[in-house]
Amino acid sequence: MFDTAAIVLAAGLSRRMGAINKLLVDINGIPMIRATVSACVSVCDAPVTVVTGHQAADIERVLAGLNVSFIHNPDYASGQAGSVVAGLNAVPEAKTTLVVLGDQPLLDSNALQKLLAAHRASDQARITIPVNGADRGNPLVIPLALMPALMTDKTNPGCRKFTRNNPDKVNPVDLPDPAYFTDLDTLDDLKSFQKGQTPAT
Repeated sequence: MFDTAAIVLAAGLSRRMGAINKLLVDINGIPMIRATVSACVSVCDAPVTVVTGHQAADIERVLAGLNVSFIHNPDYASGQAGSVVAGLNAVPEAKTTLVVLGDQPLLDSNALQKLLAAHRASDQARITIPVNGADRGNPLVIPLALMPALMTDKTNPGCRKFTRNNPDKVNPVDLPDPAYFTDLDTLDDLKSFQKGQTPAT
């Protein structure tokens, strides 16, 4: 069994970006999805599980050479929940698993190490979520024992509903670093980020 695994969600349509696949946009000279996955690779002893969907071949191409495995979600257009389930079913068994959004441009190995350290310093039987006041961030850290529970609700599988309905299973950890709260959903978000401004979340 591995110590740390990661699921990176890279299947979405980027509808609010128009014709652009935001995961392929260059951030500091490399595609955003490669930067995100590289950060995960740096903190995981398991191969990083990347869930693909929209433009899967392009995602796989820009991740060439990294220690990853791919799982394709054929129903990616229906939303994120299916991709989370695909990742949960495919990820190698590990004591802890990160569930990571592909579009967090500030997320790096240092931020992931801080989050994992906070999880290990808390109740490791719970799901750790970075928070800043009332804001909940990403990634989440899932302990092995709770992985099956995330898939018991067939209508709303995944992390969001489970963590909101089971606060006793959650470690909210105060980590105000923008890395956990910045994602790029729209062209305005992208333009703001490229100008050095943190997009509103």
